[in-house]
Amino acid sequence: MPQRPTPFSFSFRLSFPLGSRLTVLGMALLLAACAGSPPSRHGSTPPRAPGKPMNDPSVGLEEISIQAMSLVGTPYRYGGNTPDSGFDCSGLVRYVVQRAASVTLPRTTEQMGTRGTSLNRSEVASGDLVFFNTTGRANSHVGIYVGQNRFVHAPATGGTVRLEDMGKSYWATRYNGARRVVAANSLGAPEPAPSFQPAPPVPAAPSVPIEPAPANDDGDDPIAAFANKR
Repeated sequence: MPQRPTPFSFSFRLSFPLGSRLTVLGMALLLAACAGSPPSRHGSTPPRAPGKPMNDPSVGLEEISIQAMSLVGTPYRYGGNTPDSGFDCSGLVRYVVQRAASVTLPRTTEQMGTRGTSLNRSEVASGDLVFFNTTGRANSHVGIYVGQNRFVHAPATGGTVRLEDMGKSYWATRYNGARRVVAANSLGAPEPAPSFQPAPPVPAAPSVPIEPAPANDDGDDPIAAFANKR
């Protein structure tokens, strides 16, 4: 029974000189290399746009209370408004709020009592201003609330900036109210992290069709002829 020809078997053979065989072999290798698929471009996604920056956490009510606590022990001085010169009550508050929140307050306690938002006692938070009647006149004294029912203030001549308990009867009976002079959007609370939608995949480059090898002058395929020679 005659043997069936394989895909690379032909009913004729061509003889090539050695140099021609090497040339044909080179063409075969070149076509094999070109037949490979082009590299995929999937995964080359564009970079994400930067998110909206968060508020500076150093600005806000908590920073006001921290700044106030750092000045405890500074000598009292009537009309003073710096750590070097000493502080009176309104000078202390004005200095701290300006440094911590870049908010400029009036110089007197009476004028400070008209700024910002009035608060109920249950709403008072660290960094809010608390006012007292210590001279028979409303809002004649001011301090900075620092939490746990305490406030920092510059008391009187001969004293120093100190931490005071608002629950003491002297302060409890003279309490006039509290005000928030820093806007709620400056409290330093971080904004929600921005969310991103996944970038759509980049479509792969279309496959380039491989042109068949040109036939030789005799109408024969040199690649097939070379394979048949093997």
